[in-house]
Amino acid sequence: MLKVHFVAGSRAGRVVWLLEELGLDYDVNIMPFTKDGLKSSEHRARHALGRVPVLEDGDVSIFESGAIIDYILERHKNGGLKPVPHADQFPYYLQWFHYCEGMVMPPMNQIVVQKFLLPPDRRDENALRQAENLLSKSLFPVNQALEGKDYLIGHFSAADIMLGHACFMANRNGCVSDEMTHLKAYINNIESRPAFQKAITMS
Repeated sequence: MLKVHFVAGSRAGRVVWLLEELGLDYDVNIMPFTKDGLKSSEHRARHALGRVPVLEDGDVSIFESGAIIDYILERHKNGGLKPVPHADQFPYYLQWFHYCEGMVMPPMNQIVVQKFLLPPDRRDENALRQAENLLSKSLFPVNQALEGKDYLIGHFSAADIMLGHACFMANRNGCVSDEMTHLKAYINNIESRPAFQKAITMS
């Protein structure tokens, strides 16, 4: 059985969300967001940096949420969530799937560090404002692309699991302006999915 090593509020939510969407059986190891949990010798054997998610599938143990999602789609069940290479939507699927970690998550990571992880005396307001500005710029093309569409390539796909999760987190942290009406509607679509609700509330 597939096993996901998971911390609430992390990218591991993407993996659980996908498994729920596909109706696959899985086990989950819910870990605390603490040094003892993530930096233990047991977990470092799974991921040398002590990060999540990690997926175990028999003799296979891999990390990186995007790689895990692609692995599940290719080896277990596609469920129509990844277009075939000759499909018209395939290039745009790839674009938005990778846009998440390439453009949206770097400033999101900085915001989380500055707002929540650093002690107050070490926070840098200039770094926070720069990250928030960059995140807003990164989300603007997503808002434009969603005009007239419920999901990134028209129908729900694994690109929405990657980028939709990031957009949800950005919105939860107050980083999606009300002017981004298409993105706000998209996030509402994401939040209404039962599989997403289960993944995001798991703790």
